[in-house]
Amino acid sequence: MKLVVQRVSHAKVTDIKKKQVIGEIGKGLFILLGVGKGDSEDETNSLAQKVLKLRIMADENDKMNLSVVDTKSEILVVSQFTLYADTNGGNRPSFINSEEPNRAKEIYEYFVNELRESGLKVETGSFGEYMEIDAQLDGPVTIIYGN
Repeated sequence: MKLVVQRVSHAKVTDIKKKQVIGEIGKGLFILLGVGKGDSEDETNSLAQKVLKLRIMADENDKMNLSVVDTKSEILVVSQFTLYADTNGGNRPSFINSEEPNRAKEIYEYFVNELRESGLKVETGSFGEYMEIDAQLDGPVTIIYGN
């Protein structure tokens, strides 16, 4: 599993076909999540807990010292199979290391549910759909998890 975690002041995702906002947050974390072949629920749970405990939110002295749980911030998670792009064979990326869509959706939903158990507001994109993302990065702060 690969995650790109960005601290944001605001983020939203719009379904291009329906022309409607499907997920929107204020201050918090915007997460792109890619599921690779063989990713498990155990790994997913571990990464969800790391994200919840990740101390990248600013404290009263503007130091990265607090988690989203500490600050009661919000989270927006968007599936992103292209995180597994392999360009070693040329200029056109291969996605053979991405998990097949049905299993990837299960893992994605499991991750989102693990985050929601924290009691925080967790919004999502629309799995497998073409979306437009508008994110105002805060910092910028970007953390990458993954294999």
